[in-house]
Amino acid sequence: MADAATTLRAVPSDAESPATGKSVSRSHLVNRLNYINFQDQIVLVGLKHLVYDDSIMLRARPEPCAGEQLDCRWDEPWSIQQILKTYRFDYLLIADGKKYLVVNSELTSMDETGLSLLLPPACREFQARKIRRHPAGDISAQLLQHGVLFNCILVDFTPVTLRLTGSWERPVSLNWINTEEPVHLKLSRGGEVIFSGTFDILSLYADTACCTFVLQQHQNNFRRFRTKSYRNERKELVPSPNIVFDHPLIGKRVNLKMGDISGTGFSVEENEGESVLLPGMMIPGVKISFAQGLTLDCLAQVLSRNVTGEEGEERTARCGCAILEMDILDHVKLLSILHQAADRNAYVSTEVDLDDLWDFFFQTGFIYPGKYAFFQANKERIKETYARLYNENPHIARHFIYLSRGAILGHLAMVRFYRDTWLIHHHAARKSASVKAGLAVLEQVGQYLNELESFPFAHLRYVFCYYRPDNKFPARVFGGFARHHDDQRSCSLDLFAYSHYRQQEEEPPWPEPWLLAPSSDFDLTELGRFYRHVSGGLLIDAFDLYPGAAGSSSVNEEYRSLGFRKESYLYSLRKGSSLKAFFLVNRTDAGFNMAELTNCVTVLVIDEETPADLIELALGRVNRHYEGEEMPVLTFPDSYVQKKALPREKSYLLWTLDMRHSDHFLQYCDGLFKGHAKGQ
Repeated sequence: MADAATTLRAVPSDAESPATGKSVSRSHLVNRLNYINFQDQIVLVGLKHLVYDDSIMLRARPEPCAGEQLDCRWDEPWSIQQILKTYRFDYLLIADGKKYLVVNSELTSMDETGLSLLLPPACREFQARKIRRHPAGDISAQLLQHGVLFNCILVDFTPVTLRLTGSWERPVSLNWINTEEPVHLKLSRGGEVIFSGTFDILSLYADTACCTFVLQQHQNNFRRFRTKSYRNERKELVPSPNIVFDHPLIGKRVNLKMGDISGTGFSVEENEGESVLLPGMMIPGVKISFAQGLTLDCLAQVLSRNVTGEEGEERTARCGCAILEMDILDHVKLLSILHQAADRNAYVSTEVDLDDLWDFFFQTGFIYPGKYAFFQANKERIKETYARLYNENPHIARHFIYLSRGAILGHLAMVRFYRDTWLIHHHAARKSASVKAGLAVLEQVGQYLNELESFPFAHLRYVFCYYRPDNKFPARVFGGFARHHDDQRSCSLDLFAYSHYRQQEEEPPWPEPWLLAPSSDFDLTELGRFYRHVSGGLLIDAFDLYPGAAGSSSVNEEYRSLGFRKESYLYSLRKGSSLKAFFLVNRTDAGFNMAELTNCVTVLVIDEETPADLIELALGRVNRHYEGEEMPVLTFPDSYVQKKALPREKSYLLWTLDMRHSDHFLQYCDGLFKGHAKGQ
């Protein structure tokens, strides 16, 4: 038979001697044979040459067995007549990848269709290897070494070694494989990459038709993401969830108990001898299954495998897995569970009684008389907006609440406002409570951002917030870090003047040669040059104000699909061909941000010699987007407002952080909060 020799080499070479084998009863053997028949699997028939000391093995399929007699059909009956003339029956071998049964049976008949045996009262079971070798199903492989590429298939594997086979159009290319050098391997199923990594060659066997490689993994630990010194603590949950998935290499359903978990990954433990997790392997369709039927779906990847226990004992393989993709709402559920495990009073995007929330905002002074005066006319619309934000939990918004005995003690919220940028706002805490509530929600946000920073689905490259310079808490936390870090390209501060534009009864005529028109890519390039010169901060990148990104409607469309309003317009004020000022117009639902900083015009004055009345005229033109309502205005640089003695109701600092530098910010906050706690 074509694969007889290949089958023989699959028999373990480190088998125990017959004296050390375990005795197995006929009833156990019959049950095993019937299972093999049920699964449509094969057994191996050992044949010995009539003259020479030579053996081969043929594949056969057992028929249902009820007692002493076993009938088997050859798996590949063609070309067997010649073999039967020169070989005699020796024994039956039943292998399961880890152990095998050797059955010394009495042969009753054997021909070109199959054979019949009388089963003995007992047979012997031997341990072939420490780790079960699992047969692979329909897995294509590409093996690459220094420009030499082989296409082959995966035959079987353990989490440590793999066996590949294939035939080559140019057998001479096998001479180019250096067995002392590692090879790169890619495994795929249906065109989807399951694994890629580096292996050492343990053995290589080739004949004129095909080649077989046995490979050993080069390393057991991988890094999927950049190294971070500030990592959220993994939690051991009680009860612990399970992970359930269809193994991508063998198609078998796997159900493993989880060890610990964070928002970025988890660990599982499996028996070393039965382990199936190959470091580097992608696992699509993982279900994290909690009690009460809660299930979260994700794409995961095995990053590490460490074996613990003494030799000779039943050892454990502990595998660390990274979460690569997860539905954003599923991820919020996971983080809600983890935040509760860390602090039972800490809630992420939980349902809130809106009356309690409004009472909290007024009692804490977060909504003070001056702020309320500006939005009380729209209070019914604002109530409706907040009911949808807090009860429907859309994926563009998050809120963090510190809740004790039914009372809200601390609150902070976030919204995704630009393509990869989130706004932190609405931070408030009761003065009657300990300072812990205000710090707790801020710590929650820090941990939440740290968990999400690596995930593309989170659209989290930048975070920003506005705060008044005389507000001590954000000045210490956000402003304190910006000054401590002292790098505008990773964390920037920009001072804006805040005022309201009120529509004039009669609009003056527009003067020549001034022009207000939608911004061009050239205008955005000029704006970038100006901002880098006067600030060097992150506003241009975080607010998508650069050619190719400006005016992107993806976030606006996402808001609209959820039933919220978000519109953006870009205008340039020119005198002739010279850019004098830039206007970013953001229009959202009333009260989306209570200071209306998401529903305002941001003016960036490029030439400080620009007459103030021209800025005023331009604001009158863009005010049409606000349908006659008072229009909040943020003006930068603050020096222009001072120079022109323009009206100013208050000042705001814009704080922006590049999340690639989140480690530094979280370490700063950790030290700040711990220091504050010691002083209490």
